[in-house]
Amino acid sequence: MSGSGSGRDILMLEAPPATDRSWASASNAEILDALPYIDDDYGNPKVKEEVDRLVEEEMRRSTKKPADFLKDLPPLPSFTFQTHPMIGKEYERVRAGRPPVTLDFSSRYQVEPPSMNKRNDETAWKQALHRAQRSLQHQVVRLENLELMLKYGPDAWRQNNQRLEGFLARVQKLAQQQNDKIEIVNRERKYHQQNTAYELNALSAQWKELCQKNIEIHAACAHIENHIEELKREAAERGWNLEANLENGVLSPSG
Repeated sequence: MSGSGSGRDILMLEAPPATDRSWASASNAEILDALPYIDDDYGNPKVKEEVDRLVEEEMRRSTKKPADFLKDLPPLPSFTFQTHPMIGKEYERVRAGRPPVTLDFSSRYQVEPPSMNKRNDETAWKQALHRAQRSLQHQVVRLENLELMLKYGPDAWRQNNQRLEGFLARVQKLAQQQNDKIEIVNRERKYHQQNTAYELNALSAQWKELCQKNIEIHAACAHIENHIEELKREAAERGWNLEANLENGVLSPSG
């Protein structure tokens, strides 16, 4: 937005480059000198049709492709899978179209006796005993987690919900403040544009009147010049020496 010396007259929309975008220079900044609250020419169907035609014609003449608009942006950061091997493997899996690897935790805690051919193997029974102990401990931990959840879960969720509600309230307040600022700017812009519309219309009418007067003056000057040329030709035909007698204010035949 640009304003007058008082800093209050909002008449123009301006899009300056952001300070954090080094690739956007001031020479590339676009200034929109539109007055949307008083310029209603685009509402005219004939004007709209002509504007749309000019835009489409310019787009057809343009040699710039959609991909060319990205050339002014900074390049994307390079990324390699050398420092991220797990992501590299997952990328290759997706690229090859292979299904994801499923993680089966159920077999880890299954309690089964040794197979029939290993029923007399002490090592096999020890392994089965260890699996049973792991499964038992796993169930004990699950029960403890359930007890902790029943005891502290509701309060923890209530506190988490309170934090989320507080965060939501702050974000909504910030959003409302920004909306209020936008609304104030729009109201000021509308107010000043509508108040300035009278002056602009008067200046426009004065400019048209002066242009018309200039046209009339040019036409009158051209008419006088033509009349003078005709008088010069008539004087030359009669043999009058205008250059010699104009200073004395007397027309007399030469010779």
